[in-house]
Amino acid sequence: MTTETHNIEPHREHSDWFWYVGVATGGIAWFLLYQQLIPFSEWATALFPIARNSHTGEAIAFFLYDVPKVLLLLTLIVFVTGVLRSWFSPEKTRAILSGKREILGYPLAASLGVLTPFCSCSSVPLFIGFVSAGIPLGVTFSFLIAGPMVGPVGLGLLFGLVGWKITAIYLVFGFTIATVAGWVMGRMGLERYLQDWVRELNTGAANGLPEERPSMMDRIKIGLDQVKEILGKVWIWVVIGISIGALIHGYVPEAVMLKIMGGETWWSVPAAVVVGVPMYTNAAGVIPIVEALLGKGAALGTTLAFMMSVIALSLPEMIILKQVLTLRLIAIFIAVVASGILATGFLFNALL
Repeated sequence: MTTETHNIEPHREHSDWFWYVGVATGGIAWFLLYQQLIPFSEWATALFPIARNSHTGEAIAFFLYDVPKVLLLLTLIVFVTGVLRSWFSPEKTRAILSGKREILGYPLAASLGVLTPFCSCSSVPLFIGFVSAGIPLGVTFSFLIAGPMVGPVGLGLLFGLVGWKITAIYLVFGFTIATVAGWVMGRMGLERYLQDWVRELNTGAANGLPEERPSMMDRIKIGLDQVKEILGKVWIWVVIGISIGALIHGYVPEAVMLKIMGGETWWSVPAAVVVGVPMYTNAAGVIPIVEALLGKGAALGTTLAFMMSVIALSLPEMIILKQVLTLRLIAIFIAVVASGILATGFLFNALL
């Protein structure tokens, strides 16, 4: 018996080091790949017989950059949250964020979104990771809304366009929308409208944890299993969603938008939201459109409502979220956030 134990332990120790080295190597490879996303997209776009600054060139470059970026982020975040779940089960996570602590979770999640330089589709991987980790759904929605709407890139560009006062007001409104909308959806008990596989992931039977205390190698395997399961269900919808977004990004109907939002009529704000929702671009991409709209006489509230709807309620984001949320939950999400955006647009127009 002793001899067998001595024979097994060195083998297990060797196997553990193999996994650790593999994870470290994978982390380095991930970092190097992420650093090369822009050079890769530019190089690959140049292989096509089209002008880089054409509509088609813009669409191709956008697609070749955004798809690997979102998939890389999804892989990393799901792996990390999968490993963390081996210490904090969904039940324990919900217990930590229950009661009075849950109230603090909404502004904290919104604050994390403000500090996270992600567009809507890039925020989805973190959202999926939070949901799979058992964080209350309303809290995760606060992050999902705040991330693209009031992220640092958009705020910096908006500051350069309209100054610090309007940017500060925009930040307050965006942060408030994210916090209040998350709280409202948290009170509605919407977990039953998650896709079945997500709800199963958050049950004790789906935790994938051994009965005894797992080793670090066990935790790594749990993280990899999470990546395999979630990425396998979502990746094709990431590609489809961003494909649609790339087409919209490359062929933005700016003249039509100027015609719809250039006036002072009451319906210009809801029209701006309706026009903005099907579109997709990040904060850096929407700022030039905002500048053009303001230059053509569009009201500030109308223009900001359009900006918020583009980056917080994009069609590609909804396509990706469909693999995690049911259509009913997506409809509720859009209705709650759109209501906050409409209120912001009307108030800006009334006050400024």
